[in-house]
Amino acid sequence: MATLSISRASNESAPLEVPEGLRYVARQAILDLRGRVHGYELLFRSGPEAVFRGDGDLATRTMLDNTVIYGLERLTCGLPAFVNCTEEALTEHMVHVLPPSMTVLEILESLEPTPRLIDACRKLKCSGFRLALDDFTWKPKFEPLVELADYVKVDFAVTGAEERKSLLKRLSSVTVALLAEKVETPEEYKQARAEGFTLFQGFYFCRPVLMKNRKVPANRLFQIEILQMLQDDSMDLLKLSALVKKDASLTYRLLRLVNSPMCFVRQEVRSIQSALMVVGEEAFRRIATLAITSELSADRPTEVLRMAFLRGRFCELAAGLCAADPTEQYLLGMLSLLPAMLGLPMEELTPALPLRDEIRRALEGTINQERSALGWLESHERGDWAACDAVAQANGLNQVQLLGCFVEAVGWAEAALQSAL
Repeated sequence: MATLSISRASNESAPLEVPEGLRYVARQAILDLRGRVHGYELLFRSGPEAVFRGDGDLATRTMLDNTVIYGLERLTCGLPAFVNCTEEALTEHMVHVLPPSMTVLEILESLEPTPRLIDACRKLKCSGFRLALDDFTWKPKFEPLVELADYVKVDFAVTGAEERKSLLKRLSSVTVALLAEKVETPEEYKQARAEGFTLFQGFYFCRPVLMKNRKVPANRLFQIEILQMLQDDSMDLLKLSALVKKDASLTYRLLRLVNSPMCFVRQEVRSIQSALMVVGEEAFRRIATLAITSELSADRPTEVLRMAFLRGRFCELAAGLCAADPTEQYLLGMLSLLPAMLGLPMEELTPALPLRDEIRRALEGTINQERSALGWLESHERGDWAACDAVAQANGLNQVQLLGCFVEAVGWAEAALQSAL
């Protein structure tokens, strides 16, 4: 896993400068028992390698730049930020550039719990930071850190059920939140819940059990029909309005979105027709697509909808970098999470989707020009920097601009989510 490495500080007082080269920042959701986002683990990378190995002062400046430029609150929407820290980060006070009330400092499993490290962690707790033990396995020497920890993270990919049972028994005498990480399937999620974990990190929430041989529900086909109309060059407003009015929930979502602050409409909109006239066709297409996506994922964890909004907006923003159509890319990004929304394999969904063949193939995973932005973002979500590099290089994409699109999409997706729920 890539880490946010914070190294020795420079004594120079020169203003911070954004270093040249590749700069990534990704986030991975941490969910609670109700499927709500508890916080995000932030993954930073300052150069071609996942871990910075160059000059310590430059590493410090890079970290500070990331914090100042992107802002933890903007990246996590005000929720706790989990950041991996080196020994230097904890013992030399560099983490104080981060807001204590919003930050959970992850103590890597590779760190030696020396008296100096333990003392530093104790002082950081007193300063308002929370502490997490990352990839934790039981060793007696870690007991002083266990007593200070607020979270214990256990890697489901490398621990067995008996090992976890023994570990949780040892932790029963301390007050810590148990976080299962690398939970990739619904079965692993159920197992983690049964074992007593209360927080979960992984892609299980967008990889549900797929119901093969199940047809797309009739109401979903109706919503897909509306999506098809939205992609027509010239929309039939009367027919579209009649279709939307058949679904009271969809009508409510659409009008709420049109009247929300994200649309900047000065007059109240009360009908489908007036919504189209006030915001214009292109804006209406996007808002209606957003409303339909909200309906498609109504019974799924909120994070799935947030990811769909983020993917849609990111692909739309990045369309100019890929010489692609923004409206089509917006739809591609959103629909990429249809299997998570409907519990059906993508190959069973694409025949019914009103899309060009190239876009259908992109949704099914074919590597083509149409899925370049989406492919970069999927790798970015996993913190797979090598794959990000490969996609960008193969398609001639500017990675600084891509990251700018991502950060903007994060804020837009949160605003869209608040308006849609």
